[in-house]
Amino acid sequence: MAPPIRRLVLDVMKPHEPDILEFSRAVADSEGVDGANVALIETDRVVQNLKLTIEGGDIDATAVEEDIAGLGGTVHSIDEVVCGDRLIDQQDTPQDH
Repeated sequence: MAPPIRRLVLDVMKPHEPDILEFSRAVADSEGVDGANVALIETDRVVQNLKLTIEGGDIDATAVEEDIAGLGGTVHSIDEVVCGDRLIDQQDTPQDH
């Protein structure tokens, strides 16, 4: 059995509707998601670019991506994945400075 996904950080593009409140609630209700943090990175006349951080006990990444698509959004990239028995935060290295 594969270790569970506990955190995903995604770069998402979506249309203005649904708004960020509705989008956040819908993603937080996805399979295996316990909470969501959605930050607006950029907006233009047609779309919004979001940084989406979600955590849960066993996130179903495919279901999350399908839910985002159902809201009219697209996952541009998966920027961070944390999986295993517990959450491990990224550590700074000399290359980060």
